[in-house]
Amino acid sequence: MRLALLASASLAFATPALADHHMDAEMGEGHAHHHALKAAIASDVRGEDGARDQWRHPFETLDFFGVKPGMTVVDYMPASGWYTRILVPYLGSEGRYIGITPDPAAADADGFAEYFGGLPGKFEAANGNWNLSGAPVGIYASQDVPEAMKGTVDRALIFREMHNILRSGVIYTELTRIRSMLKDGGMLGIVQHRAKDDAPADYTLGTNGYLRQEDVIALVEAHGFELVGMSDVNANPSDTADHEGGVWQLPPVWGDKKPELKDIGESDRMTLLFRKR
Repeated sequence: MRLALLASASLAFATPALADHHMDAEMGEGHAHHHALKAAIASDVRGEDGARDQWRHPFETLDFFGVKPGMTVVDYMPASGWYTRILVPYLGSEGRYIGITPDPAAADADGFAEYFGGLPGKFEAANGNWNLSGAPVGIYASQDVPEAMKGTVDRALIFREMHNILRSGVIYTELTRIRSMLKDGGMLGIVQHRAKDDAPADYTLGTNGYLRQEDVIALVEAHGFELVGMSDVNANPSDTADHEGGVWQLPPVWGDKKPELKDIGESDRMTLLFRKR
């Protein structure tokens, strides 16, 4: 990973004593962050969420994205709040959790404008029942993000929603607004259902949930980001990623109840980290 290479290069130019001092401090800080993240993942507030950990790897994923307590983090289209219930306690009182939903006016596909318009209210209603403590929580449709919030975000995270951003026609609007919220050098982390490299275009336009990794990288980089790392922490080689009816044939949806697909588990997923250019 490019970030790791850069970090190693900077240490090589430090004096031995200074390097040891910094390394000890960084290791201590890292242990504290890891402990806090593991505690958030183990919290009772998550209810039955932990059943999905074996497929979604929240510890490894958030650690790879460099999310730390005290950060301001955007969770894009937080849906049922699966990551909300980890991030709010983990970020702590010095951090900030911001849920962002798409601009309904930007959608150019049938049904999406109405769907997007209802998301903030659904999230706010659900959030009141979660009894979370930690980071302050805010939820905004992207067109309503306050001007003062621009340039203040450390990390923006998009979990399994790039296909919806693409197929609804909001990709330019939403990636541009996400970029404007990030600090200089801020990071965008993406987890997305991964199609095979040679999957036909007709299958990878978003309606099946799967996207080709090279297409996601190209789309995001075209909107003002550079790829700095990728991980296979959320890979699932058992997923053929070519199911009729798309990713929703797999758990947790498991659409048509095919026993042979249930055993696959959740989808094969790319995990990508980008820096704002």
